[in-house]
Amino acid sequence: MDSLLGQYPEYFDSLLQNNSKWQIKIIYTQIDRDAANRPVFTPHLFNFNPHQYFYPASTVKLPVSLLSLQRINELNLPGLDKYTPMVTDAGYSGQTAAYNDPSASDGSPSIAQYIRKIFLVSDNHAFNKLYEFLGQEYINNTLHRMGYDSAQVIHRLDISLTEEENRHTNPVTFYGSGNRIIFQQPLVNSSLVYQNRKNFLGQGYYKNGELVNEPFNFSMKNRMLLSDLNSILISVIFPEAVPQQQRFLLKKNDYDFLYRYMSMKPGESFFPSYDSSYNGAYSKLILYGGQGDLSPNIRIFNKEGDAYGFLTDIAYVVDFKNKVEFFLSANIYCNSDGIFNDDQYDYENTGFPFLKNLGQVIYQLELNRKKKYLPDLSKFNIDYQK
Repeated sequence: MDSLLGQYPEYFDSLLQNNSKWQIKIIYTQIDRDAANRPVFTPHLFNFNPHQYFYPASTVKLPVSLLSLQRINELNLPGLDKYTPMVTDAGYSGQTAAYNDPSASDGSPSIAQYIRKIFLVSDNHAFNKLYEFLGQEYINNTLHRMGYDSAQVIHRLDISLTEEENRHTNPVTFYGSGNRIIFQQPLVNSSLVYQNRKNFLGQGYYKNGELVNEPFNFSMKNRMLLSDLNSILISVIFPEAVPQQQRFLLKKNDYDFLYRYMSMKPGESFFPSYDSSYNGAYSKLILYGGQGDLSPNIRIFNKEGDAYGFLTDIAYVVDFKNKVEFFLSANIYCNSDGIFNDDQYDYENTGFPFLKNLGQVIYQLELNRKKKYLPDLSKFNIDYQK
């Protein structure tokens, strides 16, 4: 990776010469197929330091979406699936209810509809409802059992709540036809023991409109390692190629559902529907920087996230015409002044261009890389009009 990045000084020199500020991390995974189309992975790492904290922002929506589908399958109740209407009540301070969803074709909230909105436009409300359905203990204990020991998903997104409010998760009820209750979950209070962390970053932060001149405390914020997020994505795209311990309990129709909405453009969706302000490359940061439209032969299966100046994308890129495929996960810290909550982040002028250029460099490398066996990518070639 060092050698490759060094070949493009116009893109990367100014960043890499001061990487203590930008804290760039990259995992590029080459994929080679054998004669039976089975994938073999070769990872290439840049600045791999699992102990250097970064705020994962919306990338935590990837494992929580997968765990929501898994939990439905574990419950294994007649009439209960990802499309079953799910009503969320409020039973504790800071909680909000969700009785309907105008974006759904039938007006009902459901696991499926929340996941659609998460992958299409990274909807925070949708994530919060899945977090509330699962609860802290299920999310974290399950990820730890799967080998993701550093995972810590302990709060909702885009709303400011206390630790106790985030420990308490809402009552949830799934309804069948005729308002028949299929499954009911009461208010839950998590007794999860938090990992002891000391993550203090930056030089200051704004609180109630006032600048506080001391590092911002991320010790009680969500945490996911880039390597874990990358592994989770690989386990979704190629479940058969990872150890059993790292596979989520998903059915074939779950995988088909995920592939569709992880790679769909917002404008291709009808329920929910989005206007033209959501361009074709919206949320596709690697290769496109979130701007413009995708090439007709390219699809990107990903989850990105940005908050507090941390910008991350976890992506599987496919070019059906040229038989190209690769994984690319990257993170960059876009907060050059070291001040949090000031809305002065370097996404537009540094972060988005970096991820776009990095994706283009890897894509060009893959276009020219010789492979013994070309991949059969039909599994990911989806008709989005159906």
